[in-house]
Parts: sequence; C-alpha cells; structure tokens
Amino acid sequence: MATPPDHLNPSTTRPGWRGRLRVPEGEFIWETIVLLAFSVYFLTYGLTPYFGGDQLGLVGADEPRYAQVAREMLNRHDYVTPILYGMPWLEKPALFYWRAMFSFQEFGVHDWAARLPSTSFAFALTVLIFLHMRRFRPGGQLHAALLTLSAAAVIGFSRGASTDMQLAAPLCIGMLGWYAWYETGSKFWLFDLYFFVGAGTLAKGPIAPAIALITIGIFVALRREWSVLRRSFWWPGMLLYLAIVLPWFIAVQRRNPDFLKIFFLQHNLERFATDRFHHHQPLYYYFPVLLIGLVPWTILAAAAFVDAVKNAVTEWRFRRNVNRYIWLPRAGDAFPEFLVVWAIFPLIFFSFSGSKLPGYVLPSIPAITILTGDYLNRMRTRGLPHWLMAAHGLFVGAVTTIVLLLPRFIVDGNVIPRGQPLGMAIGIGLVVATLLLLVGWRFNAARLRVATMVPIVLLMYFLLHLNGPLLDAIYSARPLAREMQAMPMPTPSPDIVAVFHTRRDVEYGIAFYRNQRVINYRNDGVPVDAHILVTRTGSLPEAMQLVGNRETLFLMHDTAQDLDVYWIAPATHM
Repeated sequence: MATPPDHLNPSTTRPGWRGRLRVPEGEFIWETIVLLAFSVYFLTYGLTPYFGGDQLGLVGADEPRYAQVAREMLNRHDYVTPILYGMPWLEKPALFYWRAMFSFQEFGVHDWAARLPSTSFAFALTVLIFLHMRRFRPGGQLHAALLTLSAAAVIGFSRGASTDMQLAAPLCIGMLGWYAWYETGSKFWLFDLYFFVGAGTLAKGPIAPAIALITIGIFVALRREWSVLRRSFWWPGMLLYLAIVLPWFIAVQRRNPDFLKIFFLQHNLERFATDRFHHHQPLYYYFPVLLIGLVPWTILAAAAFVDAVKNAVTEWRFRRNVNRYIWLPRAGDAFPEFLVVWAIFPLIFFSFSGSKLPGYVLPSIPAITILTGDYLNRMRTRGLPHWLMAAHGLFVGAVTTIVLLLPRFIVDGNVIPRGQPLGMAIGIGLVVATLLLLVGWRFNAARLRVATMVPIVLLMYFLLHLNGPLLDAIYSARPLAREMQAMPMPTPSPDIVAVFHTRRDVEYGIAFYRNQRVINYRNDGVPVDAHILVTRTGSLPEAMQLVGNRETLFLMHDTAQDLDVYWIAPATHM
C-alpha cells in the first residue's frame, strides 16, 4: 500500500479539526483582548462622533438612498414595504432597512447610524471566525480573525450603509457552520447554515442560498462524497430557513403585486444577464478587485492560496485510487480545499454577470483571509520563504507610499505628486518595507502579522483623522448640504432642491441630508416654484435653456466637487 502524502497522513498531519489542541485559558483571554482592541479601532475609528469623529459622510448613490429608505420606513412605521420618497422601493429585501431602522431608533437619524448594521455584522463575523477556528483549528484563530478584520474590503464595507456586508457576513458564518457539521457530524452546526443563509436571503435574495448550495456541491463533487450532499438537506433546518424568509416575502408580495417581477426578474435575473443598470465591467474585473480587497495581505494570501491548491490537487490525485484510500475514512485535512472552492466560486459566478460591482466579491474575502491565517500559523514552525517575506514587505511599503500620496493625488486632479511629497512618501514606504523584512527574518511568521498591522493602523489615522475632512468634502454631499442649509435665501425662500448635470451621489446625498426628494431637471422637468439648483460648474447656460426667462441668483460655489448653487425664482416672478 502506498504511503500517503504528509498532509494526508494522520501521523504527520498537524492536529486540527480532529485532534484539537487546547489553548491555555490565559492565552485565550489575551487573544480576546487583542481582538477586541483591534476590532474597535478598525471598525469604528472615524465612524461615529464618539471615537475619532464621523469623518466621512455617506458616499456614492447607494448609501444615502438605502439610508433614506430606512428613515421613511421608520417614519411610516412600516416594516414590510421599503419606501423611497413615498413610493415602494423593491430593489432589495428588508434586512438592512430593518437594522438601520433600529439603529435610527437607538441613536437618531445620522449617517453613521445607517452604517452600524454593516459594522456590527463585520464584528460578528470576525468574532465567530475567531471562536470557530479556536474550536476546530486551534493556533490559527487570532491570525484568521485579525487578517479578516484588517483586509481593505472588510474595513471598507464594514463602514458602508449597504447590503453587501449584510449578505457576506451571514453567508460566511453559515459556510463555517456547514463545514463544522461536515467534520463533526453534529446536526447542531447545521443550524448555522440554515439560519445565517436565511439572514443572507433577507439581505440580498436568492443569491445567498445559490452561493452556499453550489459551493458545497462543488466541494462534495471534488471529494466524491455524494451522501454528504443528501445529508446536508435537513428538514428542521429547512423549516427554520423558511420561517425566517417566507413571512416577509409573502407580506411584501401581498402588498405589492409587482414585487416578484421587479425583484426577481429585474434586480436578480436581468441584473445578472444584462447591463440594464449600467455596471458593465470586463470579465477579469474581479481579479484586481480581489487583490485590492485583500490589502495588506495580498502577497501572503496568494502564497497561501497556491499552497492550498497544490495540497488539494495532490490529495485529489491520491483519492482517485480507492485501494490506497480505503484505510482512511476521510483523507487529510479538507478545510483548505473547502476554503479554495468557497473563494473561487463567487468570483467565477459574478465574473459572468452583466452587472458588476465591487461588493459582489466580498463573500470570497473571509475564505481567503482564513486560509491565509491558517497558513501563517503552520509556517510558524516551518518558516516562511525569504523571497515571500521580501515580496510582502515591498508590497506593504508600496501600499504605504500610495496611501500617503492619495490625498494629494485627489486634490491635484488625478495628477501624481512630484518633488518633496513623492520623495517623502517613497522614503516612508521604504522604511516600512525594511522594518517588515527585518521582523520577518528575525522572527519569521510569528511576528509578521503584528508588524504588518502597525503601518495599517497609522495609515487609517492618516486617512480618516488627518485627511477625513478633505475626503468628506470631495466624496460626500454632506458638507454641501450643510452649507446650503446655513446660507441666507432670497424671498420667496425655496423648499425645493433640483439638480442638473450632477452625479447621482450628489442627488441622493442631498436628498438624505435634507430629508426631501431632489428634482432632476432631465428626468422630472423644471419646477414652477422657486427652488435651489445645484449644477456642475459651467452648466448654467444649458440649464437656462430649460429654465427660461426666470430670475437667477448665484448663491455659492463648492470648490471640492466643482458645483455651483443658484436660486431660481418662481415661474411667475419677473
């Protein structure tokens, strides 16, 4: 009988999902303190007025729009139909809106309160990764949790008033629960799968069970354990899933007979199959998005992923010979193989979508950070290759340089800074790279995680504290809305705000911060009453062709976003 590869041999396999190593209680307490401290910083610094100030208002079109839906549902005491500007808004299920409503009730209607649902889910995901890994793969729990917490995609989407984290966090928790059942056979863990996939369905719809089912199906097919798929179907779990999902879907359909057509056909099938919503991107779009989302761990994550794929291929080849495999009920450690499948499938699936947005890649991020955390833990004894530590150090140094130049790059109109700013940023980046190289060569993987997180902590302070007001002025409509609210108005004082030739995020941002629908000249026409007009600088002559011979008064210029604000007299006022 052939000798199995080391990672398939129980005598050489590191104790993990079966042979559990007990972590000393004191070490567990210390790791918990470290995890909580970093969680508070990465997830909440610069988010609320209580810790670093709410440095960045709502950005993009989705954040203010989703926050406004939650506000209107709260004002109407309606927990069934999402409402935007008094009309049903059936694009997404209600989970985010419910959680934002509860946040508004507790803290008041603020932009930062609208982001707390994503923040709390990111925190829950991080903690459960830590506890799950400690229970089943002790030693790698803090690595996996901190890498997940500090990945750029998780930091970014944990601060977004959007549905992306509402899907990704429950889905990932459910996938970990399923694998725990796969290893232990305890039906208790299947509750995780059905409960959290149900929550993901209430966040974004059928994509949650589709990703979970197909990922599990591919994994089972690769391991040729078809009975696992049958046993994963569990009636108590299915009843739990239906009890979570069906009440809202039935209620909203009864109130809105066109819900199924709008939600399932337009915003699921049609969104996937066509470019109706104007989010077309090339087929390779998610590859660079994934690399950016894994910053600062991109290089280490690539190495961990390649290592896991190599082990999975070796194991798959070994399993093809049943005679060699019969002595072992389940060869080796299937967890890395499961994580590889989990990471790859959403990327491939959404790459063929006609509509692509960065948040679609989020469910793949935790799979790769967990894989990387486990890889770093295993490398503590073997040692990381010197070339890998050098590549990681240089990469983090390059990231440091880019982030330091980012504010000046934005202010100068997408022109790469030169002279002293460029030299200083490159110098600091080289210092960071050198320090990481020294730490890696002296302590190898044992201290590399901490050494990497130090510059990331400082870079977050640089962006959010030192440059937060700048980013707020350029990317959020909040400063503009506040200035508009404070400026003196001619008589008659207008209650209507209109936009012309502005980005959608300006339109929806002003609407949220003023709590009113904003009129778009192109879509809605020109109001006959007195109103405020926000338009791109230089677009007034074109706007006046629509306004006609009405008195116009310049009010202010927004330099950061290159916008002009005017008072437009009523149509009868000459």
